[in-house]
Amino acid sequence: MSSTPPPSLVEIARRIETHLDAVLGAEESRWSSFDEDLTSPVEHIRRLVNSGGKRLRPAFSHWGFVGAGGDPDSSMSLDTGAALELLHAFALFHDDIMDGSLTRRGVAVTHEVFAEQHRLSGGSGEARRYGEGIAILVGDLAFVYSDRLMGDAPSAAREIWHELRIELNIGQLLDLIGTSRNERRRHKTERICRYKSGKYTIERPLHLGAMLAAPERKEELLPLLSAYGLPLGDAFQMRDDVMGVFGDTAMTGKPVGDDLREGKPTPLMAMAVERASQSQAKVLLKVGVDVLSDDDVRRAQEAIIDSGALTEMEELISSLTAQAIDSLKDLPVLSEAKVELVALAHYVSHRHT
Repeated sequence: MSSTPPPSLVEIARRIETHLDAVLGAEESRWSSFDEDLTSPVEHIRRLVNSGGKRLRPAFSHWGFVGAGGDPDSSMSLDTGAALELLHAFALFHDDIMDGSLTRRGVAVTHEVFAEQHRLSGGSGEARRYGEGIAILVGDLAFVYSDRLMGDAPSAAREIWHELRIELNIGQLLDLIGTSRNERRRHKTERICRYKSGKYTIERPLHLGAMLAAPERKEELLPLLSAYGLPLGDAFQMRDDVMGVFGDTAMTGKPVGDDLREGKPTPLMAMAVERASQSQAKVLLKVGVDVLSDDDVRRAQEAIIDSGALTEMEELISSLTAQAIDSLKDLPVLSEAKVELVALAHYVSHRHT
């Protein structure tokens, strides 16, 4: 199984990045000519969308579109892919504030950049609140830009677009509430996993692409796309959870053990708590309650491994991926799309970033 992006994903990413650069470049010129203070906010959207990211949502939307009979070179599909990336940027700006993150993809997050500018300039008021306020508004701006790109989509696709955005916010709400309660019940953490990321990364972009191309096939296609998208979306987020505990900072762009320090309510932690011996449980009880040192993080990682939770998680990711791939045999879409969806399934469940 390869952790290397499929060639088609690389090409889709290139096209999306070119399109986003044109869209955001025009907006940056527009607002900087109006007031020089408005240059930086749009720059930060461009910086985030250009700083990396896997472009998975545009890829799944593209293959949902092409599979349902859409033209691979369609400008509407390209706009939708760019809209998904801008929506993701919106979520990241806000997520970094909610999580108190200091870095994203190896560089300082937007709210920290503006807070530091405030401190250095001796601005009035509290630097933290200023930085967070600017970052919230920058995120909101990305949200509006994403919606504008969906303006010409047919009503069936707009319906999916609205549902995708609602589910994204529901997932963030569940994540915040779960973190505050140190949630470790497995059914709750799996629900958070699905709504926080899984549905909005894979299932809904597939639906969106299909409804752009063939809205008249809604009843036929959506359930079959879900049979692929839901298990693979769960596997995708579970892989993220593993990287959030054990990932290499040089590859993920975030500190090792970040999810442990934040006390994230993940299926991995729920499995570890279920399986833990008395001594392991004592270590895991600190997660989400105490401020963890590097040694605490290492001990928690060891407890998760020794409990067998990491092995169980890896087996579950593989099982969910196989379930998703197997479902494709019943999907009535072009064979080219099926081939690419298999490649994407292997990639999202075995990636390291």
